[in-house]
Amino acid sequence: MTFSATTVLVLALIAAVIVAIGIWAYSTANRLDRLHVRSDQSWQALDAALARRAVVARSVAMAIADPVADPALADQGKVLALLADRAERVARADRETVENQLSGALSTIDIEKLRPQMVAELADAEARVLIARRFHNDAVRDTLALRTRRSVRILHLGGTAPLPTYFEITERANPAASTGLTVDTTRTTARIVLFDEQDRTLLMRGNDPKTPDISFWFTVGGGVDPGESLRDAAVRELYEETGHKADPDSLRGPIWRRVAVFPFDGDLIRSEELFFALRVRGYEPQATNLTTIERRSITGNKWCTVEDIVRLDRSGETVYPYDLDQLLPEAAAAASGVAHPEVRSIR
Repeated sequence: MTFSATTVLVLALIAAVIVAIGIWAYSTANRLDRLHVRSDQSWQALDAALARRAVVARSVAMAIADPVADPALADQGKVLALLADRAERVARADRETVENQLSGALSTIDIEKLRPQMVAELADAEARVLIARRFHNDAVRDTLALRTRRSVRILHLGGTAPLPTYFEITERANPAASTGLTVDTTRTTARIVLFDEQDRTLLMRGNDPKTPDISFWFTVGGGVDPGESLRDAAVRELYEETGHKADPDSLRGPIWRRVAVFPFDGDLIRSEELFFALRVRGYEPQATNLTTIERRSITGNKWCTVEDIVRLDRSGETVYPYDLDQLLPEAAAAASGVAHPEVRSIR
């Protein structure tokens, strides 16, 4: 039995089409699997942010719970505590309703009666919820966009995984808006996790000028000037704070993104921090061009091992970002590599 050239060509084309469809189906199924993992992880992050907000809300409730000082405010505190407890225990199907009720209760609190640090904690918790919710809804959108395509549905490439769902709650105004604190909502910060040959990382020691007795540690970096790129800002801050000149192209990243709300020098700062990684030869840091506020707030520096960071935390001197001792291996790997890893959120 012989086949004509035309028949062979047709069979080859059919085989090529089948192989192409198979490759497309396999890659699409893998992509869907990654999207489902991403939406699951983003929900876990959002769930954690909501849980933290509930804890902060309970702290606010306790702070205003004195019936002698202000009976009306104490009643608000009881309602707030009840909703915070309910938010921690409610099933996923009713979570949006309860979280919206909690948002409403928080919006009725006169935060001028709260300590600035409590206001900062609440603002930080709500900022984290906002960011986590947007990350989650972005992940859900991307998953649904692919999952609901006709070809994907016909071939059942999504398997038996349930469709992810959006999470919609009210985003209320910044809780510090009605206080005398100034809120910087546009601050972007470029930071560098700097390593030497021994895998030590350089940390700066500082304090809030308003509370000089409370010290904390942080990575090199500072605010991005108008028109300045993240990389240029990072290497400029590195030179100004430590005297080391670096090539912007030598930075790896950004590897991490952190949103923080905190009081500083009488203001309430909301900062979006982007972290790069860089490995250099060890040197003795020497500041070259600190601002007035930096001269008042930066009190020292140290090349730290993981063990050093753990000891600093245990001594009561907070290290930012949180859990830096656990994050350092990831940053060290990025600093030693040539690829730019995908940025992810940290706390």
